[in-house]
Amino acid sequence: MRLLALLAVALLCTGAAGCRREDPAVPAPPAQAAVAPAAAAAFPYAEADIAELQAAMERGETSSHALVQAYLARIIALDRNGPRLNAIIELNPLARSEASTLDAERAAGRVRGPLHGIPVLLKDNIDAAPMATSAGSLALADFRPGTDAFLVSRLREAGAVILGKTNLSEWANFRSTRSTSGWSSVRGQTRNPYALDRSPCGSSSGTAVAVAANLGAVGIGTETDGSILCPAAVNGLVGLKPTVGLVSRDGIVPISSSQDTAGPMTRTVEDAALLLAAIAGRDPADPATADNSALTTFDYAARLRDSSLRGVRIGLLQDKLAISPEVAAATTRAVAALREAGAIVVQARIPTEGQWDADEREVLLSEFGPSLERYLGRRQAPLRNLGELIDWNRRHANRVMPLFGQELFEQAATRPGLASPAYIAARTRARRLAGPEGIDAALRAQQLDVLVAPTTGVAWPLDPAHGDTFPGDGYGAAAVAGYPALTVPMGHSNGLPLGLVFIGPAWSEARLLRIGHAYEQLTRARRPPTFRASVESPAAAGAPAHAAH
Repeated sequence: MRLLALLAVALLCTGAAGCRREDPAVPAPPAQAAVAPAAAAAFPYAEADIAELQAAMERGETSSHALVQAYLARIIALDRNGPRLNAIIELNPLARSEASTLDAERAAGRVRGPLHGIPVLLKDNIDAAPMATSAGSLALADFRPGTDAFLVSRLREAGAVILGKTNLSEWANFRSTRSTSGWSSVRGQTRNPYALDRSPCGSSSGTAVAVAANLGAVGIGTETDGSILCPAAVNGLVGLKPTVGLVSRDGIVPISSSQDTAGPMTRTVEDAALLLAAIAGRDPADPATADNSALTTFDYAARLRDSSLRGVRIGLLQDKLAISPEVAAATTRAVAALREAGAIVVQARIPTEGQWDADEREVLLSEFGPSLERYLGRRQAPLRNLGELIDWNRRHANRVMPLFGQELFEQAATRPGLASPAYIAARTRARRLAGPEGIDAALRAQQLDVLVAPTTGVAWPLDPAHGDTFPGDGYGAAAVAGYPALTVPMGHSNGLPLGLVFIGPAWSEARLLRIGHAYEQLTRARRPPTFRASVESPAAAGAPAHAAH
């Protein structure tokens, strides 16, 4: 949720037939009162994790079909009615039949693994037949790729049920420098379930809100710079941005081949580990996965059993504490908990912090057009390149651009291409400054296992007239380096969630999950949302508008 400063209503479908449309150009209705407590409490699977749902199915107390039915009913109650979270774009019309098939397999003695029969939600820039892949844009609202993304194939092989698609910041927040996180021309404004007038952050806003509100068991988001970590943090979730190349990007609407990745968004670290194990894999269609062969069958959840923090060396990125006083206080409490559990926490700094900003800007602008053209062309989309998309938006500006424009598209269209010496130099410098000379240098300087920082600040008020006022972040280096980062709930400010981010070197997901799990078990900071209409909290010093991509 950071790059736009450097670069400076609804659709609910139940399948190929039948969509409920409203005009997303009209500002979202005033935040409604909190959903009735009885309605929220009535959901039988509230806060249930994968292991609990799996155990209930094994005991015969429920079934995958019953889970799907229950989550669908809750989506109607909270997303379409009640507080109108606007988190879901489309429901999988085959979800019930897929669940029944998996129930039949279980009855016959075949259980594929821990995800067997578990309902999963996907950000709507990930291909999953027979649903559309819109990237939140009306330009692709009826675009239905005929094949699944590689990671979706992996999920289905593992026995997961794809429940539906979630809203997102349109084009993964890579359209305008003045965007409002969680808004798309397809679905309108997604709302933070902890306070309906607060930002859900983006761009994986719909996945974050849906999982936080128990509209699905777990979800998948995507990130280029902050789009998993920021929405996970402000919605009280665990979010994991894997090393670029651990999870295939084939079948995902792209921004940057250098920084894009998909990753888990869950209510517990263990669920994130189980989900990561299912989606990680080597894919010939994505050359970035060529180096991950040793990790494609890794049992991340098994590594969580050793939850001791004794002797773990943690570097606190002290300069990140200026986000706000309440975030600094929560981080101080988190550090105290880590130390009490035996961790050694020292002050640390990334020596090259911020030196890659201009190069990251150039990389993303240069890679977007060619990456998008390759994706659209391979899937025979109705638009084939960035130029056609820009023209389409201009012709439909009253519906697509009622709140903000497409400056980033227009800037990207001027870039000379991936053979440009300026682009190649920028990409090389950015990765070096953020990775070997940044995160790696910080870890090496004091023989640290991980770096930690507040993930971001308190969720800010929605302001469609002016866009986001972003409070800062602790994860930017990991995004640019292509390294993994894990956010875990660390507390609240007046009921609004705060997250702690753990950052490590490339391919250190198992380490981050183990340390993050140990911290989670110490603090158990997550609280379910209460769907308040509004909340007052101490004002954070806002930075210029940013966007998580």
